This record gives sequence, structure tokens and C-alpha cells, in this order.
Amino acid sequence: MLSLQNLIKQYEGVRAVDGVSFRVEQGDIYGFLGPNGAGKTTTIRMIMGIIHPDSGIINLNGSDINKLGRENLGYLPEDRGLYQKQKLEETIHYFGILRGLDKEEARSRASMWLERFSLIDQGNRKIEELSKGNQQKIQFILALLHDPGLLILDEPFTGLDPLNQLLLKEIIQEKRDEGKTIVFSTHQMEQVERLCTNICLINKGKIVVEGVLDDIRKTHTSDAVEVRYSGTLENDKVRSFFTEVEIKETTLSGILKQKPDRFLSWVNSQVTVESFQVKVPSLEQIFIEEVKKTS
Repeated sequence: MLSLQNLIKQYEGVRAVDGVSFRVEQGDIYGFLGPNGAGKTTTIRMIMGIIHPDSGIINLNGSDINKLGRENLGYLPEDRGLYQKQKLEETIHYFGILRGLDKEEARSRASMWLERFSLIDQGNRKIEELSKGNQQKIQFILALLHDPGLLILDEPFTGLDPLNQLLLKEIIQEKRDEGKTIVFSTHQMEQVERLCTNICLINKGKIVVEGVLDDIRKTHTSDAVEVRYSGTLENDKVRSFFTEVEIKETTLSGILKQKPDRFLSWVNSQVTVESFQVKVPSLEQIFIEEVKKTS
């Protein structure tokens, strides 16, 4: 279990992380979200010990993470950090030994993961010769190789085609079922909805929304609507009622700025409404709405 308590990190008078607290239970895939510059990367770097908080506590399984070795942590960074001139197998063996495996175990695990990712015949190629997608697979293998209890995955699906995204999701779910603690950071909201039970959304260093994803979606339900109609609507006027809206032919869906009464009265005067339903918004809609509130 990972616990962050009132983390603060300041740079030149600006609080990049401002009182962030959350818990990630063992066996949970926890979505850690936010727009660019929100403080996600700074928080992750503090968890990894790359930088230290100005104040606050980070515990892993009840112990101060800064007093533990990093062998139990696996990290897939957003930016690739591979040695481009090194051969693939040499790179994996090196990182395995660096993270506490003996040579034989490092080779055995490397072969197993290369086989899983259909890269077993690529071992003698240099990293720079691999596609971006295959380099991303290597980053993922390096995060998993030493079988850590805590996995931090920052944009793990970058550069991957749909089949390999599916493979990664399968492996992430396998690690969850093994009882690993997983922090998952991405801008791909549909992946979060498929994988995560709990989420934390931060903006400007502060937590905006945090908790069980289903509960968060339900709290936004009253303002999220879908309308099917016949006729023509004036787009600019429609948009004035919504914080976020999508119009496809004769269907519109979005999150209303206020309760539906005023909008319903207006739309009934403009077109023939065939159906109107309050709906659970997508995580992307919630994300946009909450970030706008705090920007």
C-alpha cells in the first residue's frame, strides 16, 4: 500500500505540489491524472526518490519510502531513458543486475518477457534500430523485470498499436491480480476508465477530485445529458448551455452549466425532442469540466 500525506514541493516560490494526499491500496490500479504542468511528474519523482519533498510523508507498506531500498519499485517514465547504442539483451541484463537479480535470473526473466512481447529474435539489435513501439515495450519490461511490489507507469501506451496496447493492459491486470500496487498516469482517459477503480485528478499542484471512479461519475450525472432530436439547432447557442458538448448529426451530449430546466425549455422551442436522458459522463468530460473550474 502506498500512502502520500500532505506532500509539498516548491520551486522559486511556486508550489508545484501543494498538499497532495492519497492512498493506493495493494492490488489497486490507481489513475493519477492532470493536465500538463499539474504536478503529476513532480509527485511521481518524489515517490521514486529522484527528488525530495519540502514537507510531507510517503509511506510504502507502512514504512517511510525514503528509508527503503528502491528494489521494490518499478518505474516506466514518460520520456525514454534507454542506451541507444546498446544491444537489446545487454540492456535488459544490465538493468536486471542493477536491480538486484543475479546474472542467470536476469537472463531467464529477460527471455521470458522478450518472448511475451514477440521480441525474442531481436536480442542482438541495438536499441536505436528498434521502432518507437518496440522501445516502449523495452521500457515496460525494465519496469517489470525485478518483479516490484509498486509499479508506476507514466503514459505506458505511448507509441503502441492497438494489439500491443491490449497486451499491456492484460499484463497490468495480471500484476493487479498478483497483488501489486499500481499507479497509472496517462492522458488517455478511455484507458483509465477500462483499467482503474480509483483516481486522483490534480491541477496546479492541488487535488481537484479523488476517490472511487464510479462514485465520481455519479456525482456529475445530474448535469450530463444526451438529447436526440429532429430539426436544426444553432450551434453557438447550444454551446452556451454547456461546459463541454459534442454534437453528432441530430444527437448532442455534454455537461450542462446548470440544471436542465432552462435548457429543456429552450431546446423544445427550437426542435422536436425525440429523447432526453441524464447520463453518466465520460471521464474525459469530467476531466475537462474540473480542470476548467480550477484554471
